[in-house]
Amino acid sequence: MSDPNPYQSYQQTQVEQPSNGLGITGFVLGLVGLLLSWIPFIGVIAWPLVILGLIFSVIGLIRVNKGRANNKGMAIAGIAVSAIGLLVCIAWAAFFGAAVNQVSNEMERVAKVEYEITGTATEVDITYGELGKSQQEKATSLPWTKQLENKGLIKGGSLMATSGAKGGTLTCKITVDGKVVATKTAEGALSVVSCIG
Repeated sequence: MSDPNPYQSYQQTQVEQPSNGLGITGFVLGLVGLLLSWIPFIGVIAWPLVILGLIFSVIGLIRVNKGRANNKGMAIAGIAVSAIGLLVCIAWAAFFGAAVNQVSNEMERVAKVEYEITGTATEVDITYGELGKSQQEKATSLPWTKQLENKGLIKGGSLMATSGAKGGTLTCKITVDGKVVATKTAEGALSVVSCIG
């Protein structure tokens, strides 16, 4: 005996077939995003993956609750891995934001710097100052000192001295906010001593 309405039977069969694509897509995107989120810098591409994974997984769970899909476990797992990946991305963003802020504050901080050359050398050529903003002086005798206020990541800058033809000893020293950050000694005619702090 044949079915009186085969089209209606076909429609019922079509409606009863679960549509699990969104839940699966959400889980895959969330999992890939979670794995990538742990990698510094590369993890930037995890942001859209975990967000899309979360959206698709939630929609997939809604479809399960409406009886249009049957992969509830995978949809919930997709929500979980996407949420964890999103938390990792947020943590990295906070970490990098704090690091950038700290570097910026350090670059703007002003430090008291003292440059000092001591020894027995005479006719000493001296170059000192912040990197890229050096100044030059000639000292006929030592000790020689100079106090400045520096900014930037390398607060102490640089100090270099070259002794004259008569030789002698040279010692350079850079002090930043009362703390010695660099010191070196050289001896002899036309000897060079250099400190970077």
